[in-house]
Amino acid sequence: MNRVIGVAGFKNAGKTTLVEKLVTELTRRGHRISTVKHAHHSFDIDHEGRDSFRHRKAGASEVAVVSRHRWAIIHESRDDAEPTLEEILAKLAPCDLVIVEGYKRDRHDKIEVRNLDLAHPTLAGDDPTIVAVAANGPAGDTPLPVFDRDDVTALVGFIEKHTGLT
Repeated sequence: MNRVIGVAGFKNAGKTTLVEKLVTELTRRGHRISTVKHAHHSFDIDHEGRDSFRHRKAGASEVAVVSRHRWAIIHESRDDAEPTLEEILAKLAPCDLVIVEGYKRDRHDKIEVRNLDLAHPTLAGDDPTIVAVAANGPAGDTPLPVFDRDDVTALVGFIEKHTGLT
């Protein structure tokens, strides 16, 4: 099974920007990284009029779109329950680390991302799976390691050590 670290926080905390920076630095260091992004809304990766869209609308449960540069499998859940994170992780190819954005209530270790300009509650303290905090300023009273949200070098060093990548 792949190593997993989460990036969790509330809306506009900077999660996606941080994940992007972490992936860039981890791959620069030679690690093979995959990501999982949880969406709280419906989304589409193909569009009306495309062949794959037409296949799904016709009733296909899964549609694979394949080219020399990338491939994707679009799975229509229809009335099925949303798959668990574990089910999604099991479908990923082997890699050095999976960074999970969202799934803040799941049981994997996570870095809490805070935008101190917003009045969001904190996750650390109430959630034992929070192993560090990344914030855009002093994060207050927490016994956990605290990182500047933009100090990607320090965050990646922590992730490498915490997940055993080093």
